Amino acid sequence: MNKKELEKKKDQKKREKLKRKEERKASGGSKSFEDMIAYVDEFGMITDTPPDPTKKKTEVELESIAVSSPKQEEIEKEPLKGRVEHFNTEKGYGFIKDMGSVNKYFFHISNAPENITEGDIVNFELEKGQRGMNAVRIEHVQ
Repeated sequence: MNKKELEKKKDQKKREKLKRKEERKASGGSKSFEDMIAYVDEFGMITDTPPDPTKKKTEVELESIAVSSPKQEEIEKEPLKGRVEHFNTEKGYGFIKDMGSVNKYFFHISNAPENITEGDIVNFELEKGQRGMNAVRIEHVQ
């Protein structure tokens, strides 16, 4: 396209836009303020009908309104069961594979019994560490 054609297209778009604007003015396209108001009913739905003033409103006690999330009750956690997949005695760390899933968890010797070896079945709990979940409070299963 050359410059002349681009200018023709630009002028055509301007004329079309002006024409649409004049059509909106002629048809009375502007809405009144009352037509634009929206109401929310008792179920939280948006509607265009105002609420019925004769309908009785229910009273709510201020104490019954919860502003924050409810407190979590302490749940008795059952220890997880797993098998020691790898244990490096020189460096003092290892990995436990959870028997209930395919996840493996890192553990340090300070959180394990002294006589732990690879292949041992153990109970353990999880705690968030620097790089993910770590096995802590490790005990041998009898």
